[in-house]
Amino acid sequence: MGTTSKVALVTGAAQGIGAAVVRALAGSGPVAALDTQAEKLSALATDLGQGRGRVVPYRADVRDSAAVEAVVEQVERELGPIGILVNVAGVLRTGAAVEFSDADWETTFAVNTQGVFHVSRAVARRMVPRKAGVIVTVASNASGTPRMQMAAYAASKAASAMFTKCLGLELAPHNIRCNVVSPGSTDTPMQRALWTDERGGDAAITGSLETFRVGIPLRRLATPADIADAVVFLTSDQARHITMHDLCVDGGATLGV
Repeated sequence: MGTTSKVALVTGAAQGIGAAVVRALAGSGPVAALDTQAEKLSALATDLGQGRGRVVPYRADVRDSAAVEAVVEQVERELGPIGILVNVAGVLRTGAAVEFSDADWETTFAVNTQGVFHVSRAVARRMVPRKAGVIVTVASNASGTPRMQMAAYAASKAASAMFTKCLGLELAPHNIRCNVVSPGSTDTPMQRALWTDERGGDAAITGSLETFRVGIPLRRLATPADIADAVVFLTSDQARHITMHDLCVDGGATLGV
């Protein structure tokens, strides 16, 4: 699909959608798997093996601008020029907006928005002289549809999505594409943390009049691989004329709006 031999950097790579993206890209070229969870990163790298498509774990906190700059420099020194960046790192803090703490608000934006800015800026600076590269940010369908108890998460994802589109406009003259993938409810540790039992996914599928959710028309949760497939498409040469686009992968939960 045109991703072969390109070095990829994936944030939030230790689990969920990030790990699925790493798995999808592994084998095409070296993948730098970035996260704060060192043990999970090491296990993922070991599981996927070595060779041309080897996965190399890197530990860094995307909230730390200096640490991000240092690790991006390290990746390029050790693996080569980064041709693909996928921003997946994210956190979810829920609660009523009028009762939400400063700490939870600041953490949400520090990871979901500032983290995307820090990593994208560091990588894009290096892509520009090379006149090549692809950046994909994993946002959320909540970035365009209000959700109860999710004001901080939705706002942070909306900000990162619009940042990515603006970045795409600025970088288009340099042959660098920037796109967004917006998942809906996906079977990940983040999603399962919202459940009260193993049937928690049924509520997302069915929807709720009380919380103004229409449910999922396709009657299933997404898997992390479903989201990874969309990401890989947008990083590939098959999407070479697509930039500043937001691809919603939510089974119809936001009714195509």
